[in-house]
Amino acid sequence: MKRTRWLYPLGILLVCAAVPLAAMARIKLTTLPVRERVEIQLDHPQSTLVEEERIVPLVKGINQVDFSWANTRIDPNSLILRILPPEAETPFEVKVLSVSYPPSETALIWAVAASASGTARVRISYVLGGLGKDFHYRATAGRDEKTLELTQWLRINNNANEAYENARFWAGVGERFDKPLGLSETKEVQLARFAGVPVRKTYTCDPVAFGYLDEAQDKLNVPMHYVIKNAGGSLGKEPLPAGKARIFQDDGKGSSAFLGEDHGKFTPPDDELTLYLGLARDIAVRRTVDRNERQRIAGNLYRYDVTLKYEIENFKDTPVTLDIAESVRQIRDSIRSGETNDLDPEWQLGNGTLRQPDPDKSDADQLLFHVDLPPRAADGQAQKQVHTLRLTLNNEW
Repeated sequence: MKRTRWLYPLGILLVCAAVPLAAMARIKLTTLPVRERVEIQLDHPQSTLVEEERIVPLVKGINQVDFSWANTRIDPNSLILRILPPEAETPFEVKVLSVSYPPSETALIWAVAASASGTARVRISYVLGGLGKDFHYRATAGRDEKTLELTQWLRINNNANEAYENARFWAGVGERFDKPLGLSETKEVQLARFAGVPVRKTYTCDPVAFGYLDEAQDKLNVPMHYVIKNAGGSLGKEPLPAGKARIFQDDGKGSSAFLGEDHGKFTPPDDELTLYLGLARDIAVRRTVDRNERQRIAGNLYRYDVTLKYEIENFKDTPVTLDIAESVRQIRDSIRSGETNDLDPEWQLGNGTLRQPDPDKSDADQLLFHVDLPPRAADGQAQKQVHTLRLTLNNEW
Protein backbone atom coordinates (compact mmCIF):
# COMPACT_ATOMS: atom_id res chain seq x y z
CA MET A 1 0.00 0.00 0.00
CA LYS A 2 1.37 3.42 -0.84
CA ARG A 3 2.50 5.44 2.17
CA THR A 4 0.41 8.35 1.00
CA ARG A 5 -2.53 6.25 2.07
CA TRP A 6 -1.59 6.59 5.77
CA LEU A 7 -4.14 9.37 5.86
CA TYR A 8 -6.55 6.43 5.64
CA PRO A 9 -5.03 3.78 7.93
CA LEU A 10 -8.19 1.66 7.75
CA GLY A 11 -7.60 -0.50 4.66
CA ILE A 12 -9.71 -3.21 3.06
CA LEU A 13 -7.36 -5.52 1.18
CA LEU A 14 -8.46 -8.19 -1.26
CA VAL A 15 -7.13 -11.65 -2.11
CA CYS A 16 -8.93 -13.66 -4.75
CA ALA A 17 -8.35 -17.39 -5.26
CA ALA A 18 -10.18 -20.65 -5.71
CA VAL A 19 -7.79 -22.69 -3.52
CA PRO A 20 -8.16 -23.28 0.23
CA LEU A 21 -7.65 -20.23 2.46
CA ALA A 22 -4.44 -21.56 4.08
CA ALA A 23 -2.71 -21.69 0.67
CA MET A 24 -3.67 -18.19 -0.46
CA ALA A 25 -1.20 -15.28 -0.47
CA ARG A 26 -2.27 -11.87 0.78
CA ILE A 27 -2.10 -9.35 -2.02
CA LYS A 28 -2.56 -5.72 -0.94
CA LEU A 29 -4.28 -3.33 -3.31
CA THR A 30 -2.50 -0.07 -4.13
CA THR A 31 -5.76 1.90 -3.84
CA LEU A 32 -8.45 1.75 -1.23
CA PRO A 33 -12.11 1.20 -1.98
CA VAL A 34 -13.84 4.53 -1.51
CA ARG A 35 -15.93 4.98 1.58
CA GLU A 36 -19.47 5.23 0.33
CA ARG A 37 -20.94 6.10 3.72
CA VAL A 38 -19.67 6.76 7.25
CA GLU A 39 -21.78 7.18 10.38
CA ILE A 40 -20.18 8.13 13.70
CA GLN A 41 -22.37 7.57 16.74
CA LEU A 42 -21.47 9.67 19.78
CA ASP A 43 -24.52 8.87 21.89
CA HIS A 44 -22.66 6.55 24.29
CA PRO A 45 -20.88 8.42 27.13
CA GLN A 46 -17.64 6.39 26.93
CA SER A 47 -17.48 4.74 23.49
CA THR A 48 -17.73 5.90 19.87
CA LEU A 49 -19.24 3.54 17.30
CA VAL A 50 -18.20 3.98 13.67
CA GLU A 51 -19.98 2.33 10.75
CA GLU A 52 -18.57 2.66 7.26
CA GLU A 53 -19.72 1.17 3.99
CA ARG A 54 -17.46 0.32 1.05
CA ILE A 55 -17.96 -1.42 -2.29
CA VAL A 56 -15.50 -4.30 -2.61
CA PRO A 57 -14.83 -6.31 -5.82
CA LEU A 58 -15.04 -10.08 -5.37
CA VAL A 59 -14.36 -13.07 -7.60
CA LYS A 60 -16.17 -16.35 -7.64
CA GLY A 61 -14.86 -18.54 -4.84
CA ILE A 62 -13.16 -17.59 -1.58
CA ASN A 63 -11.77 -14.07 -1.16
CA GLN A 64 -9.65 -12.50 1.53
CA VAL A 65 -10.69 -9.11 2.85
CA ASP A 66 -7.73 -7.71 4.76
CA PHE A 67 -8.47 -4.87 7.18
CA SER A 68 -5.59 -3.03 8.87
CA TRP A 69 -5.63 -0.13 11.32
CA ALA A 70 -2.01 0.70 12.17
CA ASN A 71 -1.75 3.78 14.46
CA THR A 72 -5.52 4.09 14.64
CA ARG A 73 -7.28 3.61 17.97
CA ILE A 74 -9.67 0.84 16.96
CA ASP A 75 -10.77 -1.81 19.42
CA PRO A 76 -10.00 -4.99 17.42
CA ASN A 77 -12.50 -7.00 19.47
CA SER A 78 -15.29 -4.76 18.21
CA LEU A 79 -14.72 -5.17 14.46
CA ILE A 80 -17.66 -6.64 12.55
CA LEU A 81 -18.04 -7.16 8.80
CA ARG A 82 -21.54 -7.46 7.35
CA ILE A 83 -22.49 -8.06 3.75
CA LEU A 84 -25.37 -5.79 2.76
CA PRO A 85 -28.16 -6.97 0.44
CA PRO A 86 -27.19 -6.42 -3.22
CA GLU A 87 -28.95 -3.72 -5.19
CA ALA A 88 -28.62 -5.47 -8.58
CA GLU A 89 -31.55 -7.29 -10.14
CA THR A 90 -29.48 -10.50 -10.39
CA PRO A 91 -27.89 -10.77 -6.97
CA PHE A 92 -25.19 -13.31 -6.17
CA GLU A 93 -24.65 -14.98 -2.81
CA VAL A 94 -21.90 -13.66 -0.52
CA LYS A 95 -21.04 -15.11 2.90
CA VAL A 96 -18.45 -14.35 5.59
CA LEU A 97 -16.84 -17.69 6.42
CA SER A 98 -14.26 -16.88 9.08
CA VAL A 99 -11.94 -14.27 10.58
CA SER A 100 -8.26 -14.59 11.49
CA TYR A 101 -5.68 -12.32 13.11
CA PRO A 102 -2.17 -12.33 11.60
CA PRO A 103 0.48 -12.45 14.35
CA SER A 104 2.24 -9.21 15.30
CA GLU A 105 0.03 -7.11 13.02
CA THR A 106 -2.75 -4.63 13.66
CA ALA A 107 -4.93 -6.32 11.08
CA LEU A 108 -7.43 -9.07 10.55
CA ILE A 109 -8.57 -11.13 7.57
CA TRP A 110 -12.12 -12.07 6.72
CA ALA A 111 -12.65 -15.07 4.44
CA VAL A 112 -15.55 -14.18 2.15
CA ALA A 113 -17.17 -16.65 -0.24
CA ALA A 114 -18.87 -15.37 -3.42
CA SER A 115 -21.05 -17.47 -5.74
CA ALA A 116 -20.04 -15.28 -8.69
CA SER A 117 -17.72 -12.42 -9.56
CA GLY A 118 -18.96 -8.92 -8.90
CA THR A 119 -19.01 -6.18 -6.30
CA ALA A 120 -20.49 -6.33 -2.82
CA ARG A 121 -21.41 -3.51 -0.49
CA VAL A 122 -19.96 -4.24 2.96
CA ARG A 123 -20.53 -2.52 6.26
CA ILE A 124 -17.66 -2.47 8.76
CA SER A 125 -18.40 -1.35 12.30
CA TYR A 126 -15.98 -0.82 15.17
CA VAL A 127 -15.47 1.06 18.42
CA LEU A 128 -13.02 3.92 17.98
CA GLY A 129 -11.03 5.47 20.81
CA GLY A 130 -9.73 9.02 20.92
CA LEU A 131 -12.84 10.59 19.43
CA GLY A 132 -14.12 12.68 22.33
CA LYS A 133 -17.12 14.94 22.65
CA ASP A 134 -18.54 17.44 25.06
CA PHE A 135 -21.63 19.60 25.16
CA HIS A 136 -21.77 23.23 26.15
CA TYR A 137 -24.46 25.88 26.31
CA ARG A 138 -24.97 29.61 26.03
CA ALA A 139 -27.88 31.00 28.04
CA THR A 140 -28.89 34.63 27.46
CA ALA A 141 -31.57 35.95 29.80
CA GLY A 142 -33.86 38.81 28.92
CA ARG A 143 -33.67 42.15 30.66
CA ASP A 144 -36.53 41.18 33.00
CA GLU A 145 -35.02 37.70 33.65
CA LYS A 146 -38.33 36.02 32.87
CA THR A 147 -37.20 34.17 29.73
CA LEU A 148 -33.92 33.25 28.11
CA GLU A 149 -32.47 31.89 24.89
CA LEU A 150 -30.62 28.59 25.30
CA THR A 151 -28.20 27.48 22.60
CA GLN A 152 -26.76 23.95 22.65
CA TRP A 153 -23.38 23.18 21.09
CA LEU A 154 -21.41 19.97 20.47
CA ARG A 155 -17.62 19.93 20.37
CA ILE A 156 -15.82 16.92 18.82
CA ASN A 157 -12.10 16.33 19.45
CA ASN A 158 -10.43 13.96 16.99
CA ASN A 159 -7.42 12.25 18.56
CA ALA A 160 -8.11 8.89 16.89
CA ASN A 161 -5.42 9.34 14.18
CA GLU A 162 -8.03 8.90 11.46
CA ALA A 163 -9.68 11.38 9.11
CA TYR A 164 -13.13 11.26 7.56
CA GLU A 165 -13.74 13.35 4.44
CA ASN A 166 -17.45 13.27 5.11
CA ALA A 167 -19.37 11.56 7.87
CA ARG A 168 -22.81 11.63 9.38
CA PHE A 169 -22.72 12.27 13.12
CA TRP A 170 -25.28 11.36 15.77
CA ALA A 171 -24.78 12.84 19.23
CA GLY A 172 -27.72 11.13 20.92
CA VAL A 173 -29.75 14.37 20.89
CA GLY A 174 -30.67 16.81 18.17
CA GLU A 175 -30.60 16.15 14.44
CA ARG A 176 -28.00 14.07 12.62
CA PHE A 177 -25.56 16.22 10.66
CA ASP A 178 -22.91 15.74 7.96
CA LYS A 179 -19.42 17.18 8.48
CA PRO A 180 -15.85 16.38 7.44
CA LEU A 181 -13.47 15.61 10.31
CA GLY A 182 -9.73 15.95 9.75
CA LEU A 183 -6.76 14.54 11.64
CA SER A 184 -6.37 16.07 15.11
CA GLU A 185 -9.20 18.47 14.31
CA THR A 186 -11.65 19.98 16.77
CA LYS A 187 -15.09 20.56 15.29
CA GLU A 188 -17.88 22.58 16.90
CA VAL A 189 -21.50 22.37 15.79
CA GLN A 190 -24.66 24.09 17.00
CA LEU A 191 -27.18 21.36 17.72
CA ALA A 192 -30.21 23.34 18.87
CA ARG A 193 -31.51 26.78 19.77
CA PHE A 194 -34.40 27.25 22.19
CA ALA A 195 -35.94 30.73 22.27
CA GLY A 196 -38.36 32.18 24.83
CA VAL A 197 -37.54 29.57 27.49
CA PRO A 198 -39.23 30.44 30.84
CA VAL A 199 -36.65 30.91 33.60
CA ARG A 200 -36.98 31.37 37.35
CA LYS A 201 -34.36 33.19 39.38
CA THR A 202 -33.93 31.79 42.88
CA TYR A 203 -32.20 32.91 46.07
CA THR A 204 -31.35 30.09 48.48
CA CYS A 205 -29.69 29.73 51.88
CA ASP A 206 -28.59 26.24 52.86
CA PRO A 207 -25.94 25.83 55.60
CA VAL A 208 -25.01 22.35 54.39
CA ALA A 209 -24.82 22.92 50.62
CA PHE A 210 -23.62 26.54 50.51
CA GLY A 211 -22.16 27.28 53.93
CA TYR A 212 -21.59 30.57 55.71
CA LEU A 213 -20.54 33.99 54.52
CA ASP A 214 -19.34 34.75 58.08
CA GLU A 215 -19.62 31.79 60.44
CA ALA A 216 -18.55 33.81 63.47
CA GLN A 217 -21.60 36.06 62.99
CA ASP A 218 -23.88 33.21 61.81
CA LYS A 219 -24.36 34.86 58.38
CA LEU A 220 -25.28 32.47 55.58
CA ASN A 221 -24.28 32.59 51.93
CA VAL A 222 -27.21 33.31 49.60
CA PRO A 223 -26.39 31.96 46.12
CA MET A 224 -28.46 32.90 43.06
CA HIS A 225 -29.52 30.43 40.36
CA TYR A 226 -31.42 30.36 37.11
CA VAL A 227 -33.81 27.39 37.08
CA ILE A 228 -34.97 26.09 33.70
CA LYS A 229 -37.51 23.30 33.38
CA ASN A 230 -36.87 20.93 30.49
CA ALA A 231 -40.51 20.89 29.46
CA GLY A 232 -42.98 22.72 27.26
CA GLY A 233 -42.48 24.40 23.91
CA SER A 234 -39.35 23.28 22.10
CA LEU A 235 -37.82 21.90 25.30
CA GLY A 236 -38.84 18.64 26.93
CA LYS A 237 -38.59 16.49 23.81
CA GLU A 238 -35.08 15.23 24.61
CA PRO A 239 -32.75 15.24 27.62
CA LEU A 240 -30.18 18.00 27.99
CA PRO A 241 -26.73 16.37 28.31
CA ALA A 242 -24.39 17.62 31.02
CA GLY A 243 -22.09 20.43 29.95
CA LYS A 244 -20.63 23.82 30.73
CA ALA A 245 -23.05 26.73 30.44
CA ARG A 246 -21.98 30.33 29.97
CA ILE A 247 -24.66 32.70 31.22
CA PHE A 248 -25.41 36.19 29.91
CA GLN A 249 -28.10 38.83 30.34
CA ASP A 250 -29.45 41.34 27.87
CA ASP A 251 -28.12 44.73 28.97
CA GLY A 252 -30.86 46.67 27.16
CA LYS A 253 -28.29 48.36 24.89
CA GLY A 254 -28.14 45.81 22.12
CA SER A 255 -25.51 43.72 23.79
CA SER A 256 -25.26 41.26 26.70
CA ALA A 257 -23.47 41.18 30.02
CA PHE A 258 -21.57 38.09 31.19
CA LEU A 259 -23.00 36.77 34.47
CA GLY A 260 -20.86 33.67 34.96
CA GLU A 261 -20.61 30.01 34.05
CA ASP A 262 -21.60 26.72 35.60
CA HIS A 263 -21.55 23.03 34.73
CA GLY A 264 -25.12 21.95 34.12
CA LYS A 265 -26.09 18.43 35.15
CA PHE A 266 -27.77 15.88 32.88
CA THR A 267 -31.40 16.99 32.72
CA PRO A 268 -34.06 14.53 31.49
CA PRO A 269 -37.45 15.78 30.26
CA ASP A 270 -39.64 17.30 33.00
CA ASP A 271 -36.61 17.81 35.27
CA GLU A 272 -35.00 21.15 36.13
CA LEU A 273 -31.63 22.53 35.05
CA THR A 274 -30.10 24.76 37.72
CA LEU A 275 -27.33 27.23 36.79
CA TYR A 276 -25.29 29.03 39.47
CA LEU A 277 -24.97 32.82 39.07
CA GLY A 278 -22.94 33.80 42.13
CA LEU A 279 -23.68 35.10 45.64
CA ALA A 280 -26.33 37.72 46.35
CA ARG A 281 -24.74 40.58 48.28
CA ASP A 282 -28.00 42.46 48.79
CA ILE A 283 -29.83 39.77 50.80
CA ALA A 284 -28.59 39.14 54.35
CA VAL A 285 -29.53 36.06 56.38
CA ARG A 286 -28.45 35.39 59.94
CA ARG A 287 -29.22 31.90 61.30
CA THR A 288 -28.96 31.06 65.00
CA VAL A 289 -30.12 28.29 67.32
CA ASP A 290 -32.66 30.10 69.46
CA ARG A 291 -33.69 27.11 71.55
CA ASN A 292 -32.24 23.67 72.27
CA GLU A 293 -33.89 21.72 75.08
CA ARG A 294 -33.43 18.05 75.91
CA GLN A 295 -36.01 16.00 77.78
CA ARG A 296 -35.36 12.49 79.04
CA ILE A 297 -38.07 9.99 78.11
CA ALA A 298 -36.67 6.83 79.66
CA GLY A 299 -33.12 5.64 80.36
CA ASN A 300 -30.89 6.98 77.57
CA LEU A 301 -33.88 7.90 75.40
CA TYR A 302 -34.36 11.66 74.87
CA ARG A 303 -36.53 14.18 73.05
CA TYR A 304 -35.02 17.40 71.67
CA ASP A 305 -36.95 20.61 71.16
CA VAL A 306 -35.02 22.85 68.73
CA THR A 307 -35.87 26.30 67.35
CA LEU A 308 -33.85 27.95 64.59
CA LYS A 309 -34.16 31.68 64.06
CA TYR A 310 -33.60 33.50 60.77
CA GLU A 311 -33.12 37.28 60.62
CA ILE A 312 -33.52 38.32 56.97
CA GLU A 313 -33.02 41.66 55.18
CA ASN A 314 -33.62 42.40 51.50
CA PHE A 315 -31.68 45.43 50.23
CA LYS A 316 -32.94 45.04 46.66
CA ASP A 317 -35.35 47.47 45.03
CA THR A 318 -37.60 44.58 44.03
CA PRO A 319 -39.41 41.91 46.04
CA VAL A 320 -37.88 38.43 45.95
CA THR A 321 -38.62 34.97 47.30
CA LEU A 322 -35.95 33.41 49.51
CA ASP A 323 -35.67 29.61 49.71
CA ILE A 324 -34.57 28.29 53.11
CA ALA A 325 -33.22 24.73 53.00
CA GLU A 326 -32.45 22.61 56.05
CA SER A 327 -31.28 19.05 56.69
CA VAL A 328 -32.98 17.51 59.72
CA ARG A 329 -30.10 15.08 60.15
CA GLN A 330 -27.56 17.93 60.13
CA ILE A 331 -29.61 19.82 62.74
CA ARG A 332 -29.75 16.72 64.94
CA ASP A 333 -26.01 16.08 64.64
CA SER A 334 -25.10 19.73 65.34
CA ILE A 335 -27.10 19.98 68.56
CA ARG A 336 -25.56 16.71 69.77
CA SER A 337 -22.10 18.34 69.72
CA GLY A 338 -21.10 16.79 66.41
CA GLU A 339 -22.01 13.22 67.40
CA THR A 340 -23.22 11.69 64.14
CA ASN A 341 -25.88 9.04 63.71
CA ASP A 342 -26.53 7.14 60.48
CA LEU A 343 -30.18 6.60 61.35
CA ASP A 344 -32.75 9.06 60.02
CA PRO A 345 -34.20 11.11 62.89
CA GLU A 346 -37.85 10.88 63.84
CA TRP A 347 -39.20 14.41 63.88
CA GLN A 348 -42.22 16.70 63.65
CA LEU A 349 -42.67 20.39 62.97
CA GLY A 350 -43.60 22.69 65.81
CA ASN A 351 -45.37 26.05 65.91
CA GLY A 352 -42.65 28.21 64.34
CA THR A 353 -43.43 30.63 61.51
CA LEU A 354 -42.01 28.14 58.97
CA ARG A 355 -44.56 25.34 59.06
CA GLN A 356 -45.38 24.50 55.44
CA PRO A 357 -42.38 23.05 53.55
CA ASP A 358 -42.58 22.74 49.78
CA PRO A 359 -44.15 19.28 49.29
CA ASP A 360 -42.44 18.76 45.92
CA LYS A 361 -38.94 19.71 47.12
CA SER A 362 -38.96 18.22 50.64
CA ASP A 363 -38.52 14.70 51.96
CA ALA A 364 -37.84 12.86 55.22
CA ASP A 365 -34.53 14.70 55.70
CA GLN A 366 -34.46 17.76 53.42
CA LEU A 367 -36.89 20.62 54.06
CA LEU A 368 -37.40 23.61 51.78
CA PHE A 369 -39.39 26.71 52.76
CA HIS A 370 -40.27 29.79 50.68
CA VAL A 371 -40.22 33.24 52.29
CA ASP A 372 -41.44 36.35 50.43
CA LEU A 373 -39.30 39.43 51.06
CA PRO A 374 -40.50 42.97 50.35
CA PRO A 375 -38.18 45.47 48.63
CA ARG A 376 -36.21 47.97 50.66
CA ALA A 377 -37.85 51.27 51.59
CA ALA A 378 -37.44 54.49 49.65
CA ASP A 379 -34.79 55.68 52.13
CA GLY A 380 -32.70 52.58 51.36
CA GLN A 381 -33.46 50.81 54.63
CA ALA A 382 -34.34 47.12 54.50
CA GLN A 383 -37.21 45.73 56.50
CA LYS A 384 -35.93 42.99 58.78
CA GLN A 385 -38.01 39.84 58.90
CA VAL A 386 -37.65 37.23 61.64
CA HIS A 387 -38.73 33.66 60.98
CA THR A 388 -38.44 30.57 63.13
CA LEU A 389 -38.32 26.85 62.43
CA ARG A 390 -39.25 24.60 65.34
CA LEU A 391 -38.48 20.88 65.30
CA THR A 392 -39.15 18.16 67.83
CA LEU A 393 -36.70 15.25 67.49
CA ASN A 394 -38.08 12.10 69.10
CA ASN A 395 -36.49 8.89 70.39
CA GLU A 396 -32.87 10.08 70.36
CA TRP A 397 -30.23 8.09 72.19
